[in-house]
Amino acid sequence: QVQLVESGGGLVQTGGSLSLSCASSGGTFSSYAMAWFRQAPGKERDFLAGIGRSSVGTNYADSVKGRFTISRDNVKNTVYLRMSSLKPEDTAVYYCAADRNSVGFPPRTRDKYEYWGQGTQVTVSS
Repeated sequence: QVQLVESGGGLVQTGGSLSLSCASSGGTFSSYAMAWFRQAPGKERDFLAGIGRSSVGTNYADSVKGRFTISRDNVKNTVYLRMSSLKPEDTAVYYCAADRNSVGFPPRTRDKYEYWGQGTQVTVSS
């Protein structure tokens, strides 16, 4: 049984930086594609960044490319999201997700991910 727990959310000023963590338990973490999504109230849950089993297999949404960096530590069973140059539009609940089935680059579609964390709030002040 795979369980994911996000942490590191908080309040940050426009232009600032913040780092999120997602701790995984159960299953075999190193065999999963991992991703970060975010969702604001009344909005869809959007893909932000994904990382596959390969260290070179990463995908980023255009809205965060160059500002956000996803990484993973297979010893600690943790995936990270390092965020910089934050904007008020980045305000949302950020979710970690795991996909047991993908090969190569991680998928960008919500329905492809089988396991989800509870989310952590990120608020960017203007």
